[in-house]
Amino acid sequence: MDYKSLRIVFLGTPDFAVASLDKLIKAGCNVVGVITAPDKPAGRGMTLQQSAVKKYAVENNLNVLQPDKLKNPDFINELKALNADLQIVVAFRMLPEIVWNMSPLGTVNVHGSLLPQYRGAAPINWAIINGEKYTGVTTFKLKHEIDTGNILLQDKIEITESMTASELHDIMKEVGATLLLKTVESLANKAIEEVEQNETINDKQEKALMHAPKLFTETCQIDFNKTVDEVYNLVRGLSPYPAAFTFLNNKKLKIFSCEKDIENPQGSIGKHFTDSKNYLKFACSNGCISVTDLQLEGKKRMSVEEFLRGYRDV
Repeated sequence: MDYKSLRIVFLGTPDFAVASLDKLIKAGCNVVGVITAPDKPAGRGMTLQQSAVKKYAVENNLNVLQPDKLKNPDFINELKALNADLQIVVAFRMLPEIVWNMSPLGTVNVHGSLLPQYRGAAPINWAIINGEKYTGVTTFKLKHEIDTGNILLQDKIEITESMTASELHDIMKEVGATLLLKTVESLANKAIEEVEQNETINDKQEKALMHAPKLFTETCQIDFNKTVDEVYNLVRGLSPYPAAFTFLNNKKLKIFSCEKDIENPQGSIGKHFTDSKNYLKFACSNGCISVTDLQLEGKKRMSVEEFLRGYRDV
């Protein structure tokens, strides 16, 4: 079967999903419906804001559905009427079985890790926080348990020493989009073999499974009892959002980037020190980190030099 003849329903919301939808459209795929989040009020004026996927869909004259509840009978009927052969999910909410089990070819999800590693909501962040040297993208079939369905295809991505979550996100959305199109083509041609994740764990997994749970405020607060490497990885794994933070004179200080300084440990753990011009450092268990990009509570984001020029209470 020609993949262009497949009737596809696409489900996604943020910018990460747009790359995949764009790849499908430019390849000539027949996307008969786009499901995305309802418009939400935002900003000072609380005006309704469209999701990144909706904006793209509207610009490309695609059929858009925005259900409040995925089990709503009216929505289910609308979805059935699209008569999709295949459903694709990229960065969307959890689907009830009545939705993910609707199309004959099932529902394919694009996940930002090499499953079964880093199942969960924040795989990009946790891979960097944990100091991984590589990660990747997986396409797989949805089933009841989150991120446990049969693997279809995977592609590996190197994580460089200085890479941030934002940089990995931008690389991954393009790699994921390419992998998704390849998956669609292979499914249409019946040229793909599904692999159970249990088999993947037993046959190929070299270490214990790591998880990628949702990020909470306590995840983001820096513990300077940890090593320089651990703090450095936390900072880049949370940059630019939600951002690692500590406190400076009782004010919240977000740190977006820093450098490692293992050669010059100074003072008690957690203590900060500065020359008031060029550097602001915090002592860790085996050295210190030197902050390069930051934002103090109530102030704009700025370089450390700019910050030190205008802030004297350090």
